[in-house]
Amino acid sequence: MIYGATGYTGRMAAARARAAGLDLIVAGRDEARLAELGRSLGVEHRAFALDQDAPIDAALHDAAALLNCAGPFLRTADPLMRGAIRAGTHYLDIAAELDSYRLAEAYDAQARTAGVMLLPGSGGSVAMLGSLAGRAAERVGHPHTIRVALHVAGAMSRGSAISARENLTAECLEWIDGALQIREPGTTRNFDFGAGPVSCFAVTLPDLLTLRRALQAPNIGTFVHLSGNAFPTGDLDALPDGPSAEERDANRYQASVEVTGAGGETVRAILDTVNGYSFTPLAAVEAARRVLAGEARPGFQTPAGLFGNGFAESIADTTIQILQDQP
Repeated sequence: MIYGATGYTGRMAAARARAAGLDLIVAGRDEARLAELGRSLGVEHRAFALDQDAPIDAALHDAAALLNCAGPFLRTADPLMRGAIRAGTHYLDIAAELDSYRLAEAYDAQARTAGVMLLPGSGGSVAMLGSLAGRAAERVGHPHTIRVALHVAGAMSRGSAISARENLTAECLEWIDGALQIREPGTTRNFDFGAGPVSCFAVTLPDLLTLRRALQAPNIGTFVHLSGNAFPTGDLDALPDGPSAEERDANRYQASVEVTGAGGETVRAILDTVNGYSFTPLAAVEAARRVLAGEARPGFQTPAGLFGNGFAESIADTTIQILQDQP
């Protein structure tokens, strides 16, 4: 089941799932739009809101896996995670919001008891950065410090812009010696995405939780570099659904990581991939396909931790290149 299937990314994910031959149910709140989408894809649709448990339970009773594409996730992740645990349904989402990952941590024990997997970030930057950092960390043994940056290019979707506005926080966090601490706002650091160093600003990304969980490094910082009109201003509700296929093709994403081991050795690597809005539905549906095929573990999991560090490289034409080893 894909919840939020009539949204910008949800529609792409639904089309991809149908093309992949998955037994698909499209879901969300808008009955009329869901019925139209269901007819166009030749699949079942189910309309239900998230303010009461009973409709969620009725909708999920026969779903093996749920992919939540409905943001802002601070509103949808909690009721759908709880519903998935009650129903025995594996939960996946595409959240770039920290709340979804904190919820997965909070519900980890309940999910394990229920035999349910919680996999937030099954598509998007968490899948990208987890694979990138994991590949670099393979070369240092025990990572001590991870600094990772995402280059966000091109336009943002209306849903992402609204989610970002509602999730803005004054706290800029980083891991320092195993403790999650507030970092000075405005901190910048240079990263090389393949065309020379550029300035990136510190942000609180969910990768702070996923990289810590997967790699156990005591020091982790996350950064972003924006190009083009990646962060819109003005009336966000007036934005188009999202970038066109042509705009996505013209704006690839990159990421850069520096991993330092306990002995002081440093490995730098870069990732190059399709636009994030193209990568996300491809990765999320591939994750769902693999979960349905039996690749699942109960509790809070990360894409790279579950599927291996090569997961991102299995999506589209994603590449990871080790740039430099320094003793």
